[in-house]
Amino acid sequence: MDGLSRDTGLTHRLMAQIRVRIEQRRLSAGARLPSIRALAEAQGVSKSTVVEAYDRLLAEGLITARRGSGYYVAPPAPPLTVADIGPRLDREIDPIWVSRQSLETQDYLKPGCGWLPEDWMPQEELRRALRALARRPDANLVDYATPAGHAGLRRHLSRRLADKDIDAPPSQIVLMDSATQAIELLCRFLLKPGDTVLVDDPCYFNFLAKLRAHQVEILGVPMTPGGPDVAALADILYAHRPRLYLTNSALHNPTGASLSPLVAHRVLKLAEAHDLTIIEDDIYSDFELEPGPRLAAFDGFERVVYIGGFSKTLSASLRLGFIAARADWIEPLTDLKIATVFSSQDFVADVAHQVLSGGGYRRHVETLRQKLAVQRAPTAERLADLGLKPWLTSQAGMFLWCELPEGLDASDLARRALEERLVLAPGNAFSVGQRAARFLRFNIAQSQDARLYGLLRKYVR
Repeated sequence: MDGLSRDTGLTHRLMAQIRVRIEQRRLSAGARLPSIRALAEAQGVSKSTVVEAYDRLLAEGLITARRGSGYYVAPPAPPLTVADIGPRLDREIDPIWVSRQSLETQDYLKPGCGWLPEDWMPQEELRRALRALARRPDANLVDYATPAGHAGLRRHLSRRLADKDIDAPPSQIVLMDSATQAIELLCRFLLKPGDTVLVDDPCYFNFLAKLRAHQVEILGVPMTPGGPDVAALADILYAHRPRLYLTNSALHNPTGASLSPLVAHRVLKLAEAHDLTIIEDDIYSDFELEPGPRLAAFDGFERVVYIGGFSKTLSASLRLGFIAARADWIEPLTDLKIATVFSSQDFVADVAHQVLSGGGYRRHVETLRQKLAVQRAPTAERLADLGLKPWLTSQAGMFLWCELPEGLDASDLARRALEERLVLAPGNAFSVGQRAARFLRFNIAQSQDARLYGLLRKYVR
């Protein structure tokens, strides 16, 4: 071993010793470290080796230096604050702010929120399921669920996925407490800080908040009415070699777009060529009039992980989601689930299984589709009369993605609207590239109050 290699090895050994002492709390925050001379003599190394070790530990943030005083153990890092990660945004277009306004405000008009009104939800079916569960002597009311989750519900989900041409046996399905939790588990499984992740631009704004928390680089793929812009996707893949792509395939949030078969085929070819993993979030599938193409159906789980949930059509209070993935990922995903959330809620899964497997849920979903179909065109017309032009006239789904007249900024409107108890969803909250300053997302079901249009008329005139 030459002198340089020997010195490098001594430096790493010395750094490791200091790290262990800090991790084991033998050196607490604020404790003074030995001087360079004292540590060099104690360890039998050169002073330059100690200087190099201290410099590297300073760069890692484990220790601090005080001029004329010496080296000290650094205080613990502050808790992660999602709002402080990534670019600073106006509060009115920050994803976390938009979510909090939708959740915290009471007695406000909420055309910008992402859920249906309470009286649209199957509350009576849920009550019947709860009463039936309370009477069943075999119901699991107190114990933990099995690691993968309720077996009967996973069998039911497998049959539902088969209707979309997705071959996912129950053994390849893991239940989670929500689709959001499913994405969180997959991010923990697949990503490390500094990785590059693709999202649609625009995309569901909570994707941006979640990925920020994982400290990854986020890049946007422009959307078209048939799915992601394939040419732009190819350019990004060549230039940045991203690890993951998170997308809605059907009734995309916020635009309402759905994937075409041709685009699906091209996306998968690019994913194969560039070793890209895709999370296909299909949370809006029950709003479709006819099942459209799914990446997981074409791919067979080679590069696609499929997630779903029922907060939009069943209940946002009884949280339920699931992951369908390749067979060799199920065991490590299940282990990670146990390590992070331990168990999903068997009680909730049992209630959901009863509702989902009955005829009442099918009738409920059909009613939702009909209500949205009846209100879609009149809502779009009322918005267009005010100069808000829908980007896409879809045949199904909850949302209208509307462009404001020239010269107006959606974040300014959102700020003014909140003063009048109106929660809007400005476009740049959905856009990683901040390309949607003139767009607003409207929830059709939450846009039926005449007061909304009177307020909008004040803002856009």
